[in-house]
Amino acid sequence: MSDDTKKYTGMMRYAALGTQWLVMLLLAVWGGMKLDKKIGWRFPLLTVLLPLLALVISLWQLIKAFNKPNK
Repeated sequence: MSDDTKKYTGMMRYAALGTQWLVMLLLAVWGGMKLDKKIGWRFPLLTVLLPLLALVISLWQLIKAFNKPNK
């Protein structure tokens, strides 16, 4: 692999990670809002908790991925 290919592979990896985080957070917020509306609670508990849970899971996956040795 050439240096340019390695550089673009790394950039695409981080772009994909950012896109994954954005989609995961948007789905968590949307799902939390729908569930809060369906349950009828006054405080939007699931709208707060689901995105936080999504962030914790994605950070755990990120740490796991960075601890893998490079091939």
